[in-house]
Amino acid sequence: MKIETERLILNAVNESHTEDILKIRSNPRINQFVKRVSPKSNYDALEFILSIKKRTQSKEIIFFGISYKGQSNLIGTICLWKFSEDRKTAEVGYELLPEYHRKGIMSEALKAVLDDGFNNLHLQEILAFTSRFNENSKGLLLKHSFVLEEGRTDEGFPDNIVFSLKKDFI
Repeated sequence: MKIETERLILNAVNESHTEDILKIRSNPRINQFVKRVSPKSNYDALEFILSIKKRTQSKEIIFFGISYKGQSNLIGTICLWKFSEDRKTAEVGYELLPEYHRKGIMSEALKAVLDDGFNNLHLQEILAFTSRFNENSKGLLLKHSFVLEEGRTDEGFPDNIVFSLKKDFI
């Protein structure tokens, strides 16, 4: 699956993106807000890509690499995952290399993924879990009409806050 926007291509990630995935997922600025085991080598990044491909085939996740049109290197990723059993709710996740922040790139990618999620996948609600300290992420979600779910928590991640967007609001 592929989505095109004015400036971007959102496309499946494959083995040719190993170095890009390593660069994105091991970036210290991104990882200050994301609790995960970062890849330490191309081998780790390749294992992640193969896992994503397998989870995509089983329809467990929809995962896109983000690149500028006409360029093959990835500058970020965005996904829908953690689908509810009835496939009416999913969680959105995203990351972007810091040198591309504040250029409207993630806003453009998020708009396209929300559109696809609500109109093609027929989702009724999309959730986003982000660090209460990640001002860029909170601003992005509010810009796209997500609502902070006061009192809702992300079990095991006390610094995270939860936002939601229902289909009626886009």
